[in-house]
Amino acid sequence: MRFLVISDIHGNLENIEKLSPEFEKADAVLFAGDFAEFGKAETGEPALNLLCKKHDQIFSVLGNCDEPEFLSALEGKDISVQKMIAFFEGLSVCGSGGGSKFTGTTPFERTDEELVSDFSCVDSGEKWHNLIAIMHNPPKDTACDMISNGMHVGSPLLREFIEKTEPLAVITGHIHESAGIETLSNTIVINPGALAEGKYAILEVSKENGNWKVDSAVLKNL
Repeated sequence: MRFLVISDIHGNLENIEKLSPEFEKADAVLFAGDFAEFGKAETGEPALNLLCKKHDQIFSVLGNCDEPEFLSALEGKDISVQKMIAFFEGLSVCGSGGGSKFTGTTPFERTDEELVSDFSCVDSGEKWHNLIAIMHNPPKDTACDMISNGMHVGSPLLREFIEKTEPLAVITGHIHESAGIETLSNTIVINPGALAEGKYAILEVSKENGNWKVDSAVLKNL
């Protein structure tokens, strides 16, 4: 299966349109949040509406620039996996929305405990090798959570969740300057970068002898 992996649209409708060929080739779309432009919550809805016109199988969470109440719009479009598990072709998809408390200037900043609580529907005492976990906030100390001064600003508890459950893949975003791919335990972690800046990724997975595996994960630019 081929997944189009995106994050941080920030109201950029033009780049959604430019991705049309990738939408057509994808079996599903994994979106790690931030529909809205910083400080302009009203830009979230046009981005959501256009995204949903591009593909009929989308799995998404909110970002820190999205109002918490915007979750109802995602649920209305049947694309939310925040605080819940969805099933697709033998895979499970679950998500955590929002970002860590940092500047206090964005509407959906949360404590580490709140971020990881969105995965309470996943039994952390078991391995979930058929799970794709979408988390807007990246796990700590990876190639996906480093800001420009070299500091790792990801979530320790989300990293702990990954190490315990070992999902097939983790899709994250939030830190624009830290587009990257890393293996954490047995899990591939992907920050595609911000679609607002023309960045995205392609994830391909398959099932072999009853077990899911990642065939490839590649960062791309428009």
